[in-house]
Amino acid sequence: MPYSVFIAKSVQKQINRLPTTIKAKVIEKIVLLKSEPRPVGVVKLKGYDFQYRLRVGNYRIRYEIFDADLRIEILQCKHRREIYKDNS
Repeated sequence: MPYSVFIAKSVQKQINRLPTTIKAKVIEKIVLLKSEPRPVGVVKLKGYDFQYRLRVGNYRIRYEIFDADLRIEILQCKHRREIYKDNS
């Protein structure tokens, strides 16, 4: 059963500001999360129970998996030097 992916407006704005080539790759990775929420190369974030990080070039997608609801929430999509500065 596929997962549902939710992207907040603020995260959608982050994705829209990405360079065109990176944006296409990020969207492709997010779509693939629906069928495989923990793909090869994903890293579980320390200090969080359900948060993961997916690498797309120099950019990172931070997301949270809710297995009981078959739901994924995209929390951030930023350059690697910016993503860990705050936890919002």
